[in-house]
Amino acid sequence: MASDDNKPIPKELSGPEKAAIFLLTMGEDFTSDIFKELEDMEIKSLGRAMTGIQNVSPSQIQDVLYEFTQTLTEPGEIRIKGDDFFKNTIGRALDGDRAGGLIQDVNSPVPFSNIKNIDAKSLGIFIRNEHPQTIALVLAHLDPGKSAQIISEFPEPLQQDVMLRIADLEPVDFSVLDEVEQVLREEIKAQGPVGGRPAGGSSTVAEILNQVDQNTENAILTKLDEERGDLANEVRKLMFVFEDLINVDDRSIRTILKEVNNDELTLSLKAASPAMQEKIYSNLSERAADMIREDLEAMGPTRMADVEKAQQAILRAAKKLEAEGKIVIGKGEGDQFV
Repeated sequence: MASDDNKPIPKELSGPEKAAIFLLTMGEDFTSDIFKELEDMEIKSLGRAMTGIQNVSPSQIQDVLYEFTQTLTEPGEIRIKGDDFFKNTIGRALDGDRAGGLIQDVNSPVPFSNIKNIDAKSLGIFIRNEHPQTIALVLAHLDPGKSAQIISEFPEPLQQDVMLRIADLEPVDFSVLDEVEQVLREEIKAQGPVGGRPAGGSSTVAEILNQVDQNTENAILTKLDEERGDLANEVRKLMFVFEDLINVDDRSIRTILKEVNNDELTLSLKAASPAMQEKIYSNLSERAADMIREDLEAMGPTRMADVEKAQQAILRAAKKLEAEGKIVIGKGEGDQFV
């Protein structure tokens, strides 16, 4: 049994913890090859799980390997510190600057983690009376989907002010984040670690606008055009909307369609351009295309919000596939592929 100072990880494991145990079992060479295929965010998630591991029991190894559909006979106990393992493997897999940056990020506390689990509506009500710069700081550190939900509930002047401030955010000192976190913690009576990282910029604005409703998106971009035309153009180039799928290659479109159910697909085409509809039909079987055409013709008046929700679901599927390296949905006039 492990000592009190070296407790084994809990029996109920998260996904990253299970993956971390699997990689620890497979060794540094294997893991360094895996890291080469992962995105930075995935490496950070695994790194945080690894650095918290000290000892893993044979039964935990068996349970994890069973989930990976592997067989391991009489597993031994892992006696290596997860943080050392992570540093060694990441150093082998990536160049020095990238590896060093990821190690630093993994070892840094997660910013505003004490409010990440509060539902968007409640959090929006809570922070809407804060100074716009504070709101921008918080939203820039949240998941873009949650930030989109929150910003949609704000009055238009506040939406525009906050988005401009997010676009202009520079990397924030830990002391500033600590001060903001402490105030928020007292007010919402919650606890959590505090951290800091670069956040904001035009890419964050684009990610948030990708997930708000059309009216909110149009209002914010119109204001950005008036106040900062260069920023508005940059954000538009970074955004990826449903109609942009028309420029995606047919093979990628077919891959996306495999991840989408017919009801969502039909609803998404309700407000699509004829060219976009034809793009989808041409990548379906003749029978499937005919069925969707018939369903569209029979469909009565539909709320635009429902159509946009279906389109966003398809875009999320597309972006997930791109993140996994299965398709390319590059956007922008300068994109070239060979």
